[in-house]
Amino acid sequence: MSAAVFAGQAAVPRQPSLGAGMALRGLAKRFGVKTVLRDVDLDIDAGEFVVIVGRSGCGKTTLLRLIAGLDAADAGELRIDGERATDCVRVMFQEHRLLPWASVAANVRIGFGPARNSAEAQARARAALGEVGIGERADDWPSVLSGGQKQRAALARALVSNPRVLALDEPLGALDALTRIEMQNLLESVWLKERFTAILVTHDVAEAVRLGDRIVLLEGGEIAQIIPVDLPRPRRRGDPAFARIEDILLGRLLGATAAS
Repeated sequence: MSAAVFAGQAAVPRQPSLGAGMALRGLAKRFGVKTVLRDVDLDIDAGEFVVIVGRSGCGKTTLLRLIAGLDAADAGELRIDGERATDCVRVMFQEHRLLPWASVAANVRIGFGPARNSAEAQARARAALGEVGIGERADDWPSVLSGGQKQRAALARALVSNPRVLALDEPLGALDALTRIEMQNLLESVWLKERFTAILVTHDVAEAVRLGDRIVLLEGGEIAQIIPVDLPRPRRRGDPAFARIEDILLGRLLGATAAS
């Protein structure tokens, strides 16, 4: 595994983290005779924003599902703050997965768990919707929301239980370009405020540089490179240092395509 460090201006000091640290050791996953992940070793600091990129089929989503506890590894070990439990992880998917027969607030309360009908859950659901900018849509049906508003509601649902780790499986992939930029800004602002550990899977190289503290590049089910992004926030695509990291990533991804 190789790593490259790219220096920018001095980064803004980060606030103390409420997130959880993670240690992945020798993780492997097979589906039938096909090995999707092999020997994945990775440490993630509490409160860090890690982005996973790679070609389709490289194992990005599989790795995220192992981290979230949605699938079990065939080999290796995953520990969160030294424990094997993954109940502090919440997931946001590419599809909003809102229940059409429930109000927006009721959908958000689902993320609160068994106590979803309590007064506390109702208050926190409305607070979470306010945090993501759609507090006024709490009593609406999901069908009247725009695509971006539905993803904001999905983010509120993931945040309502105050997760220590948030796993994001290409949650912005279906949005138009402008809405996607707005959601990137929202994700970053919520993360900076809440200080959870964020792990994002994306195909968008610019999005990876825009959001990540580190970018993990997967190739053929293995970690090929880890790139720290030492740039101040908020980041802008016109910045030469931003463009340099983006070019490095694109070159590596396109090179993997040529070699395949």
